[in-house]
Order: sequence, then C-alpha cells, then structure tokens
Amino acid sequence: MEKETDKKVVSVQLRGRIDSNNAAETENAILEQLQERNAEAIVLDAAGLRYISSAGLRVILRLRKTCTDLSIVNVNSEVYEILEMTGFTEMMKVEKAYRVVSVEGCEEIGRGANGTIYRIDQDNVVKVYNNADALEDIRHEREVAKLALILGIPTAISYDVVRVGNSYGSVFELLNASSFSKILSEEPEKLDWCVEEYVKLLKKIHSTVVPAGKLPDMKETVLSWASFMQDYLPEEAGKKLLSLVQEVPHDDHMIHGDYHTKNVMLQNDEVLLIDMDTLAVGHPIFELASMFNPFVGFSEINHDRIRQFHGFDYDMGRAFWHKVLSAYLGTTNEKKILKVEDKARVIGYTRLIRRSIRRNGLETEEGRAEIAHWKAELLELLDSVDTLLFCVDELEIEADTENLPEVQAFVEQHLDEVDCSMKARMQIGIAVEEIFVNIAKYAYQPDKGNAVVRVEVSDEPVTVTITFLDHGIPYDPLAKADPDITLAAQDREIGGLGIFMTKKTMDDISYEYKNGQNILTLKKNL
Repeated sequence: MEKETDKKVVSVQLRGRIDSNNAAETENAILEQLQERNAEAIVLDAAGLRYISSAGLRVILRLRKTCTDLSIVNVNSEVYEILEMTGFTEMMKVEKAYRVVSVEGCEEIGRGANGTIYRIDQDNVVKVYNNADALEDIRHEREVAKLALILGIPTAISYDVVRVGNSYGSVFELLNASSFSKILSEEPEKLDWCVEEYVKLLKKIHSTVVPAGKLPDMKETVLSWASFMQDYLPEEAGKKLLSLVQEVPHDDHMIHGDYHTKNVMLQNDEVLLIDMDTLAVGHPIFELASMFNPFVGFSEINHDRIRQFHGFDYDMGRAFWHKVLSAYLGTTNEKKILKVEDKARVIGYTRLIRRSIRRNGLETEEGRAEIAHWKAELLELLDSVDTLLFCVDELEIEADTENLPEVQAFVEQHLDEVDCSMKARMQIGIAVEEIFVNIAKYAYQPDKGNAVVRVEVSDEPVTVTITFLDHGIPYDPLAKADPDITLAAQDREIGGLGIFMTKKTMDDISYEYKNGQNILTLKKNL
C-alpha cells in the first residue's frame, strides 16, 4: 500500500519468519521495493510476521539508519515483546496488532463526549472512541484514570485495546455493573439513594487536589467557548460572558467534566466513575454546567432526547438535577439553589450553542430553534448574573428561628468531616444557636431577611471558622458588657448569657460592619 502525504510513504509487508537463514534475502527484497518506489518514509506491516531473531532485528536497524522515518505496525504480542525487550519500541514507532471486537447488538451502558461504552459480555465493557485515530486518546485516558485511582477516586482501568470497526476501543472489566441511568429508569423509587451516592462521589472528586500540571485546566477550555461566542452575541453580552469566565480563579481540585448518570456505575455495591478522558482541574461551577446539560439543557426543547440518552424522562431528569444541586450545596433554600443553577446555565448554554453551531445547527430548522432558545436564555442570564463564583461551604437561609435545625445540620455536616470531640460539638452547637437566634429575633424586625452561614475548616491546627452575615440593622453583640455571674439569682438581670457562653467557649470571636453587613466570626480550635 502506498499513500501520498508530505512524504512518500511506502508500506512493506513482513511475513512468516525473519531469521539467520533468510535475513539477507529479506533485506535485499525490501531495499529493492524502496528504491523502486523512491521511499521517504517506511511502514513495515508486521501483520503476517510470526517470528524474528537477532538477524531480523539487524535488518530493521539498518533500515532505520538509512531512513529515520520508519515505523512498524500490526505487531503480534510475541514479536512486540522482542522489540520492546531490545529497545526498538524506544527508537521507532511500534504499534501492536489489536484483536477485533464487534459491538453489534450489544447493550449501550454509557456515553461520553468522546465515545460510547458497550457491554460485550457479563464481565467486560468496551469504550468505542468517536475518533478513528484514537490511540493517543486511549493512552491519555489510561494515564488520567491511573492518576485518579492513585488519588483515591474509584474507577476502572482499561486492560486491553481492541479494534472496533474503523476505530479503537478500550476494554474494562465491569462485572454485572449497571449505570445510574439504568437504575433510575428501571427503579425510580431509588431516586433519593442515587442522589445521595452521586453527590457523595461528586464531593470526593471535588475535594481531591491534583498535582500541578497533571491534568488540563478546564478554565482554558471554557474560555475558548466564550471566545467562540463573541461572533454570535451582542458585543456587550459577549464581553460580559468572557469577563465572567476570566474572573473564575485557577483551582487545582479535580473535576470530571462529563459527570452524568451514564458515567456513574454500581458494581457489587461499589460506586465507580468511568469515562475518564474529560478529567481536568477547575472550579466546581464548570462541573455543574456540564451536569445541567444532559439532565435539562439539551432536552429543554425536545424532551425525547433525554429518554433516548438516559432511558428516563425529562421530569425525572429535572427532579434528579434539582435534588443533586440541593444536596451538593447543602441547602433546601430555593433562592440559593436557583442562584447557583443560573451560574451553571450561563456556561451550559454557552457550550450547547457552540456545540450546535459547530455541528451545522444553523442549517436546520430544529437546530435554529434550539440555538434561538438557548441564546435567549443566555442573554437574560447575562443581564442578572454578576459572578460565576459560589461557595459550597455556605448556607443562605431566611433568618427565622424555625430554620435553626437546618443551620445546625449544616454546621454538623462539616464537623462530621473532622475529628471533633463531643464537648467541642456541644460548645459549637450552643454558639451557633445563640448567634443565629439573635439574628432571627433582632436583625430585621419587624421585617424578614436572610442570613448567611459560612463554615471553613483549616489544618495545622485543625480549626473550624463559622461566619454569620446579615444585612440587618448594625449591631455588635460583643459590645455589651458581660453579665456579673457572681451575683445572687435575685440580683441578676435576665439575658446576656448566650453571648457570654459563646465568648467563653470559642477560641476567638470577632465582629465588624462592612458593606452594609453585620459580620460575626467564631473560631474553635479542635
């Protein structure tokens, strides 16, 4: 076979055995072909080669010296082992021969940005890549999957590479595994369980710090999407979109990049993450945007799409997305949930519009309708969203004493993540109750307003910092004198003990009024 590229590439078939008996004859035959066809690059096709000795290796080495652009393809495992052992795989491109696998009639169990996953038997699945020349993609995905596993993310590692049609596939062992999409479509009563496990894994991913340079930065990818949109949005809207993305700080925490229910599997009671080629680092808003699209955004106009993709209907997709966002943010406050959802939608719609345009969406009636819808939504959001940032460790809630249990549960959730003694828990619980109730009773009277509770945990030493913010009347509870606890009961005034106990049990307490907000901060060393 011969093909014209920038160089004259000549393919030479190697067959049978190349050993001391026929090495010279084989070399002469190859050189004759190369001279006749004026080769500038050589591809040795080893599909028919069954045996090679040192004499044969010397033939290849002499060819390599005369033509630096030499590669060997379709090498069986036995011959590849010889080439690898003798260093030939380091000095030239050597590609193994791959067994052929058919996915005709196989169940589709997963689908990602770059490929589709099929079950080929009870124990194994294969990811078939969209890119016909996918060997580099496979190498990349194997590397990042190993990195994720080392960093504690449960995932499957490919153990074989195969040919599937005109492309390549990675084979994984997933014994009797079911995707969360399949569970939700067949057992909708497990919705809340799926949400809990899905969010638990998501938080594990987002809490994982990745060594510098090991994964691509998702911010750079999203910036390219925003730059693309400059030709399709009004000038001011385009500038604001770009500015919003640029203002997101660099973040070395892991994100999956294609985190939906077809890429989360249940295998023998263990939840696994698959389809790792989109792994990156970045702020979690980029992850939430990629999650909004497969559950809501992509199917907003055509509700049939979500059933075709996930197997469940649009209502289930919306319900799952909302419950996940609520659990991830640690709040049932609808304003807080919708506020973060709007930030995710900004990037989600940007990605959908770009994707559709690049796939000739403007050339079809359906495509134009979808793009118009997404664009209208995006422009409306750009009028109201001033930042893409949000804090997962923050709860915004109406300052009402009835909401105290939710505030306490929010703080407790963070204390569960550290080694906090029962004594410290009680002291923190008392302080949280006193401060929140104080805000609820006095900050906005006679009106109502919201309070923000922010929890941060730092190391060395382990310290819990709890910050309360409200936009009520300026009031410094620390300015009031402490009660005289030496007085007899009949001589003491009622009140003031809550702040007194808070001062005594916390390691530090501070107050300031800034930008129209009361800000009270508690610190407790554990």
